[in-house]
Amino acid sequence: MILGELASWRIHAGAHPLFPAAFAWIEGLRADAPSGKFPIADGLVGGIDRYRTAPSADRGWEAHRIHGDIQLLLDGEELLGLGALKGLTVTRPYDLAKDTEKYGPHPSPGPAARLVPGRFAILFPGEAHQPGVMTEAGPRDVAKVVVKFRA
Repeated sequence: MILGELASWRIHAGAHPLFPAAFAWIEGLRADAPSGKFPIADGLVGGIDRYRTAPSADRGWEAHRIHGDIQLLLDGEELLGLGALKGLTVTRPYDLAKDTEKYGPHPSPGPAARLVPGRFAILFPGEAHQPGVMTEAGPRDVAKVVVKFRA
């Protein structure tokens, strides 16, 4: 997992050959960008979603096997739970079409990452995460970008 600031994403450009195209696309987005899925390049798809954050107990954990995520908020603030796969209980078996396996509550999560506009998280296959968790300020509406890259 990598946490960083959008203004300095180039520090991580060498971590994957698709990162330059992914971040070039992200940099062109505005907070009012339309929701939906957007092909960016071969092996690279962007998605923009809007939702309301919720308490950790109401948000599930997930992991991917084929794709990694670049997650960044265009608007709002949320916590992104981070933790190891070990100890998680599968609640929805792996779905190849969605490249996602879902899990119940984490018995020993690590510290959560605070996502705000301009701050991103890169998650690689096999890294458990819990998106959409509200901050101490309570539930908030967010606009979130998730770029899926083939790892």
